[in-house]
Amino acid sequence: MGDGGTSRASGSEREGARKTAEGLAYLSGFGNEHSSEAVPGALPEGRNSPQRAPLGLYAEQLSGSAFTEPRAHNRRSWLYRIRPSAAHPAFTRTQNGSVRTAPFNQTVPDPNRLRWNPLPDPAPETDFLAGLWTLGGNGDATQRTGIAVHLYAANASMDRVFSDADGELLIVPERGGLLLRTEFGLMHVEPGHVALIPRGVRFRVELLDDSARGYVCENYGAPFRLPDLGPIGANGLANARDFRAPVAAYEDVEGPVEVVNKFCGNLWTATYDHSPLDVVAWHGNHVPYIYDLRRFNVLGTITYDHPDPSIFTVLTSPSDTPGLAGVDFVVFAPRWLVGEDTFRPPYFHRNVMSEYMGLIEGAYDAKAEGFVPGGGSLHNMMSAHGPDRETFDRASAAELKPQKIDDGLAFMFETRWPLTLTPHAARAEHLQQRYDDVWQGLERHFRP
Repeated sequence: MGDGGTSRASGSEREGARKTAEGLAYLSGFGNEHSSEAVPGALPEGRNSPQRAPLGLYAEQLSGSAFTEPRAHNRRSWLYRIRPSAAHPAFTRTQNGSVRTAPFNQTVPDPNRLRWNPLPDPAPETDFLAGLWTLGGNGDATQRTGIAVHLYAANASMDRVFSDADGELLIVPERGGLLLRTEFGLMHVEPGHVALIPRGVRFRVELLDDSARGYVCENYGAPFRLPDLGPIGANGLANARDFRAPVAAYEDVEGPVEVVNKFCGNLWTATYDHSPLDVVAWHGNHVPYIYDLRRFNVLGTITYDHPDPSIFTVLTSPSDTPGLAGVDFVVFAPRWLVGEDTFRPPYFHRNVMSEYMGLIEGAYDAKAEGFVPGGGSLHNMMSAHGPDRETFDRASAAELKPQKIDDGLAFMFETRWPLTLTPHAARAEHLQQRYDDVWQGLERHFRP
């Protein structure tokens, strides 16, 4: 991206933004038919598109799914706004910066185990959009399949507004709080929380601290939903009531506003004569959310053995094959380990799924060192991985008393297809060159 459209907020502006963020109210529930109005009487009664919408507003539907998809999967919201979205000039191409989009065909998929240190600090006046850095992905955005894995590092708030027509964005902060101003209202997300911005929703990212850093999963496929619980029953994992949607809040701004749209892999820009965040009221279920990962209700063994990581799934984007996700978002949240005669860290394995892991805070129980907050690892399909030698030796000899894991928060984007790297990720200076060494020294113990 170019360097236009950013602003480094002063200390007083950051303090004001934080007070705004911490005082926000929310609506509760994932997938609900929510409704909200910033001005009483802005929502029409009994119909979506009356001849004259209340208060002189324009009625507009935002569809996140095809009209005829099954009702349980249909996503749409009605927005009542000061100006319709159609009121804008033509978009023109702008620089993509470090943002890339599937299909990723500039490099060959790599079977090696890979790990990166955190992104370097960005240049001054880098906002969230300019600070997006694509690690890789799979599928094809134009066919609505697959994902991209991005990281971000920013030190300035956005003046411009962004929307992504290619997919929904799951934002996972690792450092620094964010105030997200969306068409639906405001949301406050801190490290340990995630934010989900649906496909096509316009938003602005304001920093609440001097800098911010984290991860983004761009999901081209079916919208994220809560996984089925099967024999688990009616409760557990991520509870719908813990997801929070914003209440209506609007910007009534006259004057030039840059709007950037990501469409089929490229960034396009237009200068509006008003803010597009001008929705006074809305109702529907195609809405943004935030979620506190520490509210995840972890389930696990109470006898022996280590459950498969699917038990830690927060959200899933299903594919056309039942049980085989385009992407699962998995969190390794604080939990008790009590398994008897059990190797308690993640076991050695080769997986048909491909795994990108990130660390939000603390330490990950399968890697004693080298895997740090802000960093990440990629284990593509069928690459052998598991605990490093130090972790294996320690866990094999540990006294198996009840153990609380509460000094780390890690997550995983798990996908059915291999992740292909971007050229800049494959050549990055912060790519660790000797990651394979963590499994060196695993001694032979078999003595027939």
